[in-house]
Amino acid sequence: MSKVRVAGFSLSIDGFGAGPEQSLNDPLGKRGPELFEWFFPTRTFQAMLGKEGGSEGVDEKYASSGNTGFGAFILGRNMFGPVRGQWPDEAWKGWWGDTPPYHAPTFILTHYPRAPVVMEGGTTFHFVTDGIEPALTQARAAAGTKDIKIGGGVSTVRQYLRAGLVDEMHFAISPVVLGRGEAMFAGIDLPSLGFRVAAHEATEKATHIVLKK
Repeated sequence: MSKVRVAGFSLSIDGFGAGPEQSLNDPLGKRGPELFEWFFPTRTFQAMLGKEGGSEGVDEKYASSGNTGFGAFILGRNMFGPVRGQWPDEAWKGWWGDTPPYHAPTFILTHYPRAPVVMEGGTTFHFVTDGIEPALTQARAAAGTKDIKIGGGVSTVRQYLRAGLVDEMHFAISPVVLGRGEAMFAGIDLPSLGFRVAAHEATEKATHIVLKK
């Protein structure tokens, strides 16, 4: 049976999954890219850019597993773009250009309806206005036997965690202290939700933690 997973999600040592003040120029918030220094050199990320080569090893292992084997994705609206409120038009189609990295049906949580957006490479963005559980129902139907990835941001992961709908999580804890931003675990009791540490591996640029029920 397919699983609902959080994977390849970077956090600072003080638990922030994005910096403050997200904008068109800072899609990850101020200093947000520092959380992904483990990911950028990997073969997986280089392939996303259409390049060859890239690092191997532990960081690449988690980069690859966090971006393969998924039949559907769920994202919060902030992960799709900086636009707030009603859609002013249909010009904005995500941060990623014509070929987003998902290559599968991708469900965007929003309060404002919009027609699906078909992109190159197999990604179609579907906009879900009636909550996290209907989005998951649609994602399960689209994914078939493959897993579903809760791709973020922090608020979206927290909502699915609180609802008991996440089966497994991988966090890459980067050696960075942000001080402020979006806190992943504030007010969340992971043991009471059934999670335990199933694996941990450290590299120069991240400590990889896998949590399973």
